[in-house]
Amino acid sequence: MVPLLTFTSPPHECSYLPDRAASLHYEIVAEVTPAEYLERLTLGWRRFGHQLFRPVCVGCTACRSLRVPVAAFRPDRSQRRALAANADTRLVIGEPAVTAEKLDLYDRFHAFQAGFKGWPEHGPKDAVDYAESFVENPFPVGEWRYYRGDRLVGVGYVDHLPGAFSAIYFFYDPAERDLSLGTFNVLSILARAADLGVPHVYLGYYVEGCRSLEYKARFRPNEVLAGNGAWVPFLG
Repeated sequence: MVPLLTFTSPPHECSYLPDRAASLHYEIVAEVTPAEYLERLTLGWRRFGHQLFRPVCVGCTACRSLRVPVAAFRPDRSQRRALAANADTRLVIGEPAVTAEKLDLYDRFHAFQAGFKGWPEHGPKDAVDYAESFVENPFPVGEWRYYRGDRLVGVGYVDHLPGAFSAIYFFYDPAERDLSLGTFNVLSILARAADLGVPHVYLGYYVEGCRSLEYKARFRPNEVLAGNGAWVPFLG
């Protein structure tokens, strides 16, 4: 893997903890194999499309990469309720694609989160931007679509790597918030990983104090990447 471009963003207001400054180091790649990306993932990198990134914030280490050891995971009471609530939710795994239905769902999800959790507001997601984020990838990616009847209620993107799944992003119909679809998506990834003998599911960054990311620690036991580069038990 040879990056086409590397750069570090100047300090800016953190999206997770607004009272802090954030800076990300990026590598733009044309090609990367699943094995190469898994190596980066274990070192704390993430990606959207062909952009690999990791935080390099001065004086802050709040972003902690978190993964779940699949064989040890057991759902808690609230997660079992989410499984029961979604007994009639149908999952279809296929190749990523842009559709008007997904763009509408994405926009409604972000509009809801802007009001509910204070996410930055933005205009409608266009097809080109959506494709760059989720469809145009350096290796095959799974698109996990969730349906209630024939109605699309959730979409997630998952990297299928050698020895790991990595949850990239998930959005859902805010009208179905009571179904805990975000929790159900992670539980579905963990269940499929267990069926296939995949040892780890990576959930991205956990940030204490960020409402949008703290839920990841509820999937237990879990591990976080320590400053010495080792994965250590976090919440068991």
